[in-house]
Amino acid sequence: MKRVVSVTMGSSKSDFSFEADFLGEHFQVQRLGADGNSKKAWELLRRQQASADAIGLGEVADHCHVGTTTIVNRATKSLLNVVTRVPVTTGATLRRLLQVHAVRHVQRELGHYFNNNLVLFLSGMRNYEIAVALSDYTKNLSFADPVFQAGSPLLLTSLAQLELYAKGNEYVAGIKPWRMLEKSFTGLKNMRVARAVRNAHVVVGSFDEIKAVGSPANLDGKTLITAAVDDEQLAFYKKCKVNLVIDVSPKLFEHVVGIDALEAMILARLGRPAEEIADEDFAEIIAELGLEPRLLHPTGKFRNIRRFAFVIHPLSQELIRKNAALPKGTPKFIMDQVETLAAHMPPVVYCKMENIVSPTGSEAEGWLILVGGTPKEMLARSPEFTYRRLLAAADMAEEMGAQIMGLGAFTKVVGDAGITVARRAPLPVTTGNSYSASGALWAAADAMRRMGLVELDPKTKKVRAKTMVIGASGSIGSVSARLLAMAFDEVVIAGRDMKKLEQLKASILQDTPDAKVVCSTDYDTLLADMDMIVTSTSGAGKKILDITKVKPGCVITDVARPLDLPPEEVAKRPDVLVIESGEIELPTKVRGLKNIALPPNVIYACLAETIVLALEGRFEVFTIGRDTEWEKVKEIYKLGLKHGMKLSAISGVNGVYSDADIAKVVALAKKARLTWKGGAASPEPARKTAARKTATGKTAAGETAASKAPAKKAAAAAPAGKAAAKKAAAKKAAAKKTAAKR
Repeated sequence: MKRVVSVTMGSSKSDFSFEADFLGEHFQVQRLGADGNSKKAWELLRRQQASADAIGLGEVADHCHVGTTTIVNRATKSLLNVVTRVPVTTGATLRRLLQVHAVRHVQRELGHYFNNNLVLFLSGMRNYEIAVALSDYTKNLSFADPVFQAGSPLLLTSLAQLELYAKGNEYVAGIKPWRMLEKSFTGLKNMRVARAVRNAHVVVGSFDEIKAVGSPANLDGKTLITAAVDDEQLAFYKKCKVNLVIDVSPKLFEHVVGIDALEAMILARLGRPAEEIADEDFAEIIAELGLEPRLLHPTGKFRNIRRFAFVIHPLSQELIRKNAALPKGTPKFIMDQVETLAAHMPPVVYCKMENIVSPTGSEAEGWLILVGGTPKEMLARSPEFTYRRLLAAADMAEEMGAQIMGLGAFTKVVGDAGITVARRAPLPVTTGNSYSASGALWAAADAMRRMGLVELDPKTKKVRAKTMVIGASGSIGSVSARLLAMAFDEVVIAGRDMKKLEQLKASILQDTPDAKVVCSTDYDTLLADMDMIVTSTSGAGKKILDITKVKPGCVITDVARPLDLPPEEVAKRPDVLVIESGEIELPTKVRGLKNIALPPNVIYACLAETIVLALEGRFEVFTIGRDTEWEKVKEIYKLGLKHGMKLSAISGVNGVYSDADIAKVVALAKKARLTWKGGAASPEPARKTAARKTATGKTAAGETAASKAPAKKAAAAAPAGKAAAKKAAAKKAAAKKTAAKR
């Protein structure tokens, strides 16, 4: 039987002794605490070497290896020099390997867990290897070494700074005034670090370091990386509501042994001192034993919170005026100047969304970042102008710890539709167009089902209806066209470039050979035959279609941002259902979301795509460019369902459509179809009625222009009616005269 003793600077109240089999040998393992007394530790080491096969020295300040710099701790070296007869170790080699192994393991098992986390090291020099490992996943590393050692108000914020600091520390660490400075102003230094702990996502340090600066106020929801966690420590972490404790020390025995004791057992088994054993030998033993870090959940519930950012911008001067609290009657020339000034402003955080919880248990939180340019301002300048604002927003998002960023509204249209931004941004970027396309057709299909004006062909299983996609060569439009070709009798793909339309048609027919596809650059004459229209242009205020020519009961899905159909156009046709698609209802009641011109808990599909990817842990460039991939449209739709996303209540420009509102639109449409002549004449009565009422169905009969025919006939008959009235009056007078004579 081999005997291993761990002499630690910790409390003797936690001492233990046990026997166990390890690496084919039977061991007796004993822990002896020195209660923070270096003289007691010295004496314990001296006595135990006579009967031990190897000794571990725990809970001491180890030698630091930072980059090319090695800092020897003199107190620890003095204790190690006491032991001359048997191998002695602080566990430095095994600790270094287990720390790196723990980081890789958690990153793999918990799905990109450390991506862009804000990580605080209470001692960067003692945990340099962890810092190097984490730097593969995040740049947001900070180190409290100068605060604790020199009372500095500033943290180190990069590995390069830590390495430079270590070089200077090598020369002054042994100076007595320096050691005195390290011990002074302890309370003040702890307060400074405590503030840094509050802002971090991950904190790395020993239990003593964490306890000195930690409390329920700043450790709630945090992830800690530490070692040799016992029941007492776990109780403290539970009190502080720590989310996850990553214990790099594996628990192989009934008692939690320090890494120094574990390495001492390996040295005793091999019969060699640590300096004679290569890293590869330790790695083989780690693999043979299957050593894994302990993932502890002090509160009993693990919350895997992912973080996102999403860029928004004002769509008009009116929105700028409202947000800037400017008077309603502000002159236009002043608003023009304000609009230009807003476009040049740096990005700001509009709000932070919290409590987005998937049925799978995943959680997400994120920031809406506002850039000031309106579509008008963006179009008036080169794409690079907008790129710079979006990249500044990306830098802000990275600093806050976002793991993916989405582009909203016109920011995903500018230039090459996100390709350049994704290439230059420090974190993954998506435009959200895949979910926008999916949401558009999702909403349209639901609307047509609820209206009940079309039917399914029992043979082909396709909807007996004609559809049109305006802006079909765009990213959302092309995918919409593919989806419609699979589900409807006929689809018209409309746009300005016939060559692109023909290419799209050929691609659609490859996927759906039996589809009927018509290309058109002059689609105005075809509007009257359409049962559904999807408009997805980037017209930015230009008139895209004449709604007066649209068939009664048609469903128009407007997925353009800004909208292709303004409210005044929609109001002309109460017998047509115009919906703003791409609206998704979140699975839980979100906190912190400010007004984005949608009902509570409802968001645009492009924002929903960003959130879904965050919930899934898919921190990748998902949708960019103008060619949205069909496979990604299907994938994001399925992922949305997985994470509890629902189609929101169908909304128009005047708000949400209820079942009753849709029923009224259907009633008006059926009545209008009785006299509909394919849009040959404008539906004047409908236009007049709509001026008084909204598109929610609260209108009169909604007559079309064709209903004027009876009125014209009546008008034509007016002269004949007047003549007959005169003749009757003359007869009556004659009768009175005769009666008088009698």
